[in-house]
Amino acid sequence: MSDYKFSIEAENVNKIFLKKSQRVDALIDFNIKIEKGTIHGLLGPNGAGKSTFINILGGLVKKDSGNVKICGIDIDKDIKSSKFKIGIVPQELNIDPFFSPAELLELQAGLYGVPKRKRKTDEILENLKLTDQRNAYARTLSGGMRRRLLIGKALVHDPEIIVLDEPTAGVDIDIRTSVWNYIKSISKLGKTICLTTHYLEEAENLCDNITIINYGKKIIEGSKNELLRIISTKSASFVLTKDIKLPSELKEFKPILNNNILKLSYDKNQTNLKKIIDILIKNKIEFIEINTIEGDLEDVFIKVVNSNDPSN
Repeated sequence: MSDYKFSIEAENVNKIFLKKSQRVDALIDFNIKIEKGTIHGLLGPNGAGKSTFINILGGLVKKDSGNVKICGIDIDKDIKSSKFKIGIVPQELNIDPFFSPAELLELQAGLYGVPKRKRKTDEILENLKLTDQRNAYARTLSGGMRRRLLIGKALVHDPEIIVLDEPTAGVDIDIRTSVWNYIKSISKLGKTICLTTHYLEEAENLCDNITIINYGKKIIEGSKNELLRIISTKSASFVLTKDIKLPSELKEFKPILNNNILKLSYDKNQTNLKKIIDILIKNKIEFIEINTIEGDLEDVFIKVVNSNDPSN
């Protein structure tokens, strides 16, 4: 089954929950293809359907309709084999408090039937910076350490796909960076990574491709660079040498002048910075510094989610 292009394929997946007699469409004709060996971001607001889809992949939730394949294996036909292909790191810090990290990894490896000679407990603890806590009770670990231990548990059976549901939630910046580096190193080994995150910086730093989901529906999908091209607005600020009177030619760039700092916004598909500089030179407006700001993934996220919000 190694001859497959997509590590995860979902086609027209639907899932309905009943909460207090109210129908909730958690997933509506959801489609996604995650290419083998890539880092794929699954983004969306709370309640968008991300965790529901991950729970379907892990066999914790049964879909109502549609097809899902993991490494080319249909989960309806061979759920056991598909589970061995995937390791899932949940959002919840569900760790037995009376075991040590080493014991928990050994126990998890045993559940997957990994022979003792093939277990990589020490290597995983070292990579996740948990060696010093190897024999400590899990209940004494910080939130960040527990988060990293969950990642370790998902890796014990050497899965081809690692699904990370909010992998750095509640983790400080230093640890977040080390987790990012570890995710990148896993990816370089040929593993496929699927991650959900609320940190747009995280998706921008890690992901090759991104799917944005809202209200159970896929809104948009593409490479990170393709999505960033959706945002065409750029802004530039000029530090001026003296007070000026704004020329009428700058009005189209929505000028804001404050304490000798002139801020202008423009559509990079329709104009460029040179045109603006030429206007300033023509009007004898002198400046000593220029700073430009381009749209980021957060701008893309806000734009596509708001444009697909039925309440708007």
